Amino acid sequence: MKLGVIGLGRMGGNISLRLMKHGHECVVFDHSEKAIDGIVGQGAAKSDGLEDMIRQLPSPRVVWVMLPAGHITEETVQALGGMMQKGDIIIDGGNTMYKDDIRRAKVLREKGVVYIDVGTSGGIWGLQRGYCMMIGGDEEAVKHIDPILSALAPGEGNIDKTPHREGRNPTSEQGYLHCGPAGAGHFVKMVHNGIEYAIMQAYAEGFDVLKNKNGHELAEDERFDLHMGDIAEMWRRGSVISSWLLDLTAQALATDENLEKFSGDVSDSGEGRWTIDAAVEEAVPVPVLAASLFARFRSRQQHTYGEKMLSAMRFGFGGHVEGSGR
Repeated sequence: MKLGVIGLGRMGGNISLRLMKHGHECVVFDHSEKAIDGIVGQGAAKSDGLEDMIRQLPSPRVVWVMLPAGHITEETVQALGGMMQKGDIIIDGGNTMYKDDIRRAKVLREKGVVYIDVGTSGGIWGLQRGYCMMIGGDEEAVKHIDPILSALAPGEGNIDKTPHREGRNPTSEQGYLHCGPAGAGHFVKMVHNGIEYAIMQAYAEGFDVLKNKNGHELAEDERFDLHMGDIAEMWRRGSVISSWLLDLTAQALATDENLEKFSGDVSDSGEGRWTIDAAVEEAVPVPVLAASLFARFRSRQQHTYGEKMLSAMRFGFGGHVEGSGR
């Protein structure tokens, strides 16, 4: 399939490369000429702007927008909607607020243009590992872009099959799922990120307790000089709390036991806040998710070892560089 990709940052560039690796053709655009040249040098076709991209694509046109949530994505989707024709498809693969998806889909539907939201998880490792994708939008349009989705997805890999799944959607075993109408994909991704905050916070707090077991305020015979990197490595192997986030933690600790290059100033990218907002609207209690978000707010005032660990994990999966500790 030939499609356009707008936004060639940490994830957009790798999405283009993974698609081309699986035989798809990408026409790319970014405001950075350096970013464009880097992907064009590996086989993509260059476009000089949105109109030029549209001209190069066959009908029905498919354009994947991979930009930061907010004004730049809104502006790009609106511009594309004015250029595209009936049956064309706009995919927003960023971290858009799901209510914006619902609104956009309604507006574009009046023009005959289809809008699909794809919550995309995989960070900077997606090129090698593939991307877990949570999809919202028209069912027929989602089926049309399935070759793109299946190419980007991680596939079954070596993960054991879950028993008793007969008759369920098989794509979920490949790492992607059509979750429902417009907005459903980004809603599921939003909650996914809220959970991610809480899991990361649990690791951070646990390692903080371990690290401080050698504190001077403790009785001397109760002090343990524990090695964080070795504990993380041990837990990776057979422990019930093993995970990819723990893998990334172990990688960070292997070379920097005290996490000195991390500031502990931990950002939040929006989805955690939106998850709490949704919980309030639904009257669902989420004390753990809320606490993990508030811990990030507090991290910008003073820093603990646990917060440096949060920074290390965010750098590990997403390449996020935070604060002044680097």
